[in-house]
Amino acid sequence: MAELDGEIAVVTGAGRGIGEAVSKRLGRMGARVLLVARNASRLDEVRRQIEDEGGRAETHALDLLQPAAIEAFAESLRDRHGRCGILVNNAGVGSFGTPLHETPLEDWETIIGTNLRAPYLMIRSIAPLMIAAGRGHIINISSLAGHNPLKNGAAYSASKWGLNGLTYSVAEELREHGIRVSTVAPGSVNTDFGRGGKDASWKIQPEDVANIVAMLVTQSPQSFVSEVLVRPARKP
Repeated sequence: MAELDGEIAVVTGAGRGIGEAVSKRLGRMGARVLLVARNASRLDEVRRQIEDEGGRAETHALDLLQPAAIEAFAESLRDRHGRCGILVNNAGVGSFGTPLHETPLEDWETIIGTNLRAPYLMIRSIAPLMIAAGRGHIINISSLAGHNPLKNGAAYSASKWGLNGLTYSVAEELREHGIRVSTVAPGSVNTDFGRGGKDASWKIQPEDVANIVAMLVTQSPQSFVSEVLVRPARKP
């Protein structure tokens, strides 16, 4: 398939899990994928796998908690490519098992900074390119925890509730520019993120989320899917 031939796509948290699966899917669809995460070696491995399948990718190792690093990345994007048609804000962290009143401030800051502030900074930096082009897709990977209470995971839940509110509002701001802003909110996904377990066969797979992202970025011009909620087909 080459539905996205020539497109520039940015994926954060691209070194593993959902971000890796999304990056590979977009690469197979013809996009040049800009892989963003902290772990340079993991990004190199994902890039090699995309290129082995005939795709194109670049690696950009940076800390999304550093606004200056995000702006430097955006400047390199503008200088090198001058455009960006797809932004997938996928990077996320969490801390589970501790009530909010016992959650260290540094954990709160890291969770909110990665899950909510970083998408804001990425949108602020990249949306002007999409506005200039009159088109684009911004997809924020949220969670069902952004719709439901999460005992002993309040910081994570708050970050995803906030991300959902950001998504809905930015969608209204940017739709007049031909830019569609969507959120994908999965339940338990089979990654090394969060709480694990020996049997992961019942969980959503990263590729399932990648399939949804592929659908969102190939919508017909007259349609706008604003949110997709994803649940496992069966419970453990």
